[in-house]
Amino acid sequence: MYETVGNQYVVSRPIYSENTFQSENEKVHRYHKTFLDHLRVFFGCSSEKAKRIAFTLFPIASWLPVYQIKEWILSDIVSGVSTGLVAVLQGLAYALLVNITPDYGLYAAFFPVIIYFFLGTSKHISVGPFPVLSLMVGTAVLRLYPDDPNDPDLNEKRVTVAASVTVLAGIFQLALGLLQVGFIVVYLSDSLISGFTTAAAIHVLVSQLKFLFGLTVEPFSGPLSLFYTLEGIFTKITKTNIADLVTSIIIMVVVFIVKEINDRYKSKIPVPIPIEVIMTVIATGVSYAFNFQEKYQVDIVGKLQKGFQPPQAPSVSVFKDCVADGFSIAIVGFAIGFSVAKVYSIKHDYLINGNQELVAFGLSNIFCGCFKGFAASTALSRSAVQESTGGKTQVAGLLSAIIVMIVTLAIGFLLEPLQKSVLAALVVINLKGMLMQFNEIPNLFRKDKYDCLVWVVTFLAAVLLGLDLGLAAGVGFELLTVVFRAQFPKCTQVANIGGTDIYRNRKDYKNIYEHHGIKIFRCPSPIFFANIDFFKDKLVAAAGFNPLRILRKRNKALRKIKKLIRKGEFQSPTKGIISTLENHYESEEELDNNHIEELDQPINTSDLPFVIDWNSDLPNNINVPKIDVHSLIIDFGAVSFLDLSGMKGFKAALKDFMKVDVEVYIAGIDNHLLEKLEKCGFFDDDIKTSMLFLTIHDAVLYILEKKNLDSFEKFKDNKGEMKETKFDAAENGNRPVTLNNEYTTQVAVKL
Repeated sequence: MYETVGNQYVVSRPIYSENTFQSENEKVHRYHKTFLDHLRVFFGCSSEKAKRIAFTLFPIASWLPVYQIKEWILSDIVSGVSTGLVAVLQGLAYALLVNITPDYGLYAAFFPVIIYFFLGTSKHISVGPFPVLSLMVGTAVLRLYPDDPNDPDLNEKRVTVAASVTVLAGIFQLALGLLQVGFIVVYLSDSLISGFTTAAAIHVLVSQLKFLFGLTVEPFSGPLSLFYTLEGIFTKITKTNIADLVTSIIIMVVVFIVKEINDRYKSKIPVPIPIEVIMTVIATGVSYAFNFQEKYQVDIVGKLQKGFQPPQAPSVSVFKDCVADGFSIAIVGFAIGFSVAKVYSIKHDYLINGNQELVAFGLSNIFCGCFKGFAASTALSRSAVQESTGGKTQVAGLLSAIIVMIVTLAIGFLLEPLQKSVLAALVVINLKGMLMQFNEIPNLFRKDKYDCLVWVVTFLAAVLLGLDLGLAAGVGFELLTVVFRAQFPKCTQVANIGGTDIYRNRKDYKNIYEHHGIKIFRCPSPIFFANIDFFKDKLVAAAGFNPLRILRKRNKALRKIKKLIRKGEFQSPTKGIISTLENHYESEEELDNNHIEELDQPINTSDLPFVIDWNSDLPNNINVPKIDVHSLIIDFGAVSFLDLSGMKGFKAALKDFMKVDVEVYIAGIDNHLLEKLEKCGFFDDDIKTSMLFLTIHDAVLYILEKKNLDSFEKFKDNKGEMKETKFDAAENGNRPVTLNNEYTTQVAVKL
C-alpha cells in the first residue's frame, strides 16, 4: 500500500522475489490462441467481417456517401484543376526520364488516379509520376534497349519495357498488400529514404542536363553511369544549343522566384501562383511563333498521339529480366507514397491503411502499365498543390485526371511546339526539395551518428552503383547497423541514487552510492547468439574480476595445499583458516591418484581438515586473488528476448560466478521471458527461481537482510569518497528502512 505526503510517496510492502510474489498474487489463467485458432478467425466469415472487409477494400464506400457537397465541392474543383495542370506538365516532363516520348507521360498521370480514387485511403495525395520512380524505370529501359538510331521501333520497344516493369512492380505491391505485409516499409527508415531520394535527385539532375544544353549524349545505365553521363556531357559541351540553354535558365530563374514568393506569402495568397503552367504556355507560344525548331534546331515535344491506346499484355520476357527492378520500384514507390500520405493524414486527423495503400498502388500500376503508362506513386510538389489549394477528398484527384484526359483527347496538340529543355528545366527546379535534404546531414550527425551514417552510405551507394543496387546496399547497411547496435549494446553499471529506490548509471550522477560488495549490471538489449560473448565480457568488467581466473587460481592453490599436507610441510592455520576436523589425514594413495578436480570445476574442500577463507592471507606464501564482491545483481528490465545460444552462455556465466561464492540475482525479468526460461529448462539445482526479484531494490534489500549488515554501512560515491549511509536491517516483522535519513519507503521484510 502507499500514501502521499506532500510531493513524496510512502510505500509499505514486502520485499518481493518472484517466488514470494507469485505465492501471494495468483495469476489469471489466459488462453493463448494457437495457429489453428488464428486460421479459424482468418477464414471465418460473418456479416460484420464481410462489411469490414468491403469497407477496407473499397474505402470510397465509407467516405463518398458522407461527402459534403456544399462545403467541399468548390474547394475540390479549384484543387483538381490546379493539380491537373501541374500533372499534365509533370507527366510530359517525367516521360523524358523514362526515355520514351512525352505523350506516354499523360497516361501515367491519368490511369493511376482513377484506380486510386476508388481504392486509396489518403484524401490528399496526388497519384501519378514521380521523378525517382521514372528514373528507375528509365534505367531498366536503357539496360534492355540502349540508343540505336537505326531502329525505327525503338520507342515502342521501350514503351513495352516501361509498361511491363510497371505491371511487375504493381504485382509485387498487390501481393504484399494481400499478404498484409505493409509493415515492410518500416525497414526503410527516414534517413535511408532521405539519402536515397537525394541521390535519385542527383541522377535526375544529371539525366536532364543533356536537354538543358540541347546535346545528344549516349545514355548509360548500371554502376558509375552517372559519371559516364557527365563525361559525355562535358565532352560535347562546346556543341551546346544556346537557345535551349537560355530558355532553360529563364524558366528556372522565373519559376524559382515565384515559388519562393508562394512559400513566403502562402498565408496571404489564397491560391499559389501556377507558375509552371504560365511559363509553359508562354514558352510554347514563343517557340511556335518564332519557329524555334527550324530556326535554332531545338528539340521539341513533337507530335502527341490523340486519345488513349488500347491495352496490351505485358511482356513475360521483360518480367524475367527485370525482377529486381520491379521489386525495388514497388518498395520505393510505396515507401514514398505512404510517407507523404501519413504526413497529410496526421495533419488532417484521419487514418490510412498501409496494406490497403499497397493494394491501391499495386492495382493502379497494373492498370496503368496495361495501358502503356509507367510507374506511379505520388509527387511531393503535386500533392502539396492539391492540399494547399483546398482539396478535401480524392474528388480533387479525380478532377485532376479529367484535366489530363481533356489534354490527351482534345488539346494536346497545342503542346507540340514546346521545347524539351523547358520540361527539363521544370523537372530540375522541382528537385529543390529533395536536394535541400543535404541540410539534414549536420542535424543527423548531432542527433544520431548511426542514422547519419545510413544517410551517407545510402546516398553514396545510390550515386555510385545506381538506384537499384544503391537501394539494396542502403537497406543492407541499415540492417547491419541494427545488428551492430544489438550486438554491442551500451551496458552500464548502476548504483543507488541518494537514498531512494532509484538506480541509475553510476557515472552520470553526483549523489550516487554503491553498496559495498554489491555490483549491479544492466544490459539494455536482447541477449542472443551474436552478443552473448560481448555480454559476458561486459559482465566480467562490471564485476571487476574474471570468475574463471579466480576459480583456476583457487584450484591451483588447493592442489598446492593438498600437496603440502601430504608432505607434512603445511604451516599451522592462521586467521581465516579454521580447523574443523580432528586427526584427519589422507593416505599417499589418495593424494597421488588422478581424482584431483579440474581447474574449471567447482572447488571441493570437503576432504580438508579446515575451511579456507579465500579472502584472507594464506600460509606458505600461497597467493590467491581476493574479491570484495559477494553479490551480483543483473537488471533484466530491458532484455526483450533470450535465444537458446544466449541462454546457454548466460547460464554458464552465472555458474562461473557461483563457483567463486558470488551470489547472483536477476531483477525485473519480464513474465514472458521467465516462462520461456522455465520451458527451456534454464533452472536447476544451482540456478533457482529464488534468485529472481521484481526490482533491483528488492534484491538489494534482500541481500542486506541476508548478510545482516551493520546499521551503518559505508559506500563509495562516484568521486571515490567514502560516505556513511544508514541501512537498518529488519530483524522481525516490519521496520522502516532509511537511506541517508531521506528514503521514506517502509519495507516489510518477508523472507
